Amino acid sequence: MTEKKKTTIILFSGDYDKAMAAYIIANGAAAYDHEVTIFHTFWGLNALRKDEPSTLKKGFLEKMFAKMMPRGSDKMGLSNMNFAGMGPKMIKHVMKKHNAMSLPHLIELAQEQEVKLIACTMTMDLLGLQQEELLDGIEYAGVAAYLADAEDGNVNLFI
Repeated sequence: MTEKKKTTIILFSGDYDKAMAAYIIANGAAAYDHEVTIFHTFWGLNALRKDEPSTLKKGFLEKMFAKMMPRGSDKMGLSNMNFAGMGPKMIKHVMKKHNAMSLPHLIELAQEQEVKLIACTMTMDLLGLQQEELLDGIEYAGVAAYLADAEDGNVNLFI
């Protein structure tokens, strides 16, 4: 029996289009029977944030980060042509017209395909994010866990 190929992705960006690319690649690799890991760090953690507001107690800086960062993958901006929020609306309209999956649906599909979604715990501490604010069914780990997966990776990407 041959060993499964491994694909690892570091999702550093909080841009909707870059997160979509990461999840399209992850879902494609999973469909080709790769073992897939997406390590979400810094702004990439926004893809894992729940849509609903948090009622958790936070310090001043943590509250500021929470207000400045988009809540949920569907509220992320574009890397280019954001146009004060019009760009994401336009791209989502075009995607719907062409029956392309939205980022929230790509994330659901990844979970269904058992893509390992990891939230970087060090970044969560820095930004004041808590597990209750992130999606259910994800893992929490530091860079050592990502490196352990990437060490045997056939494809390792940084997005």
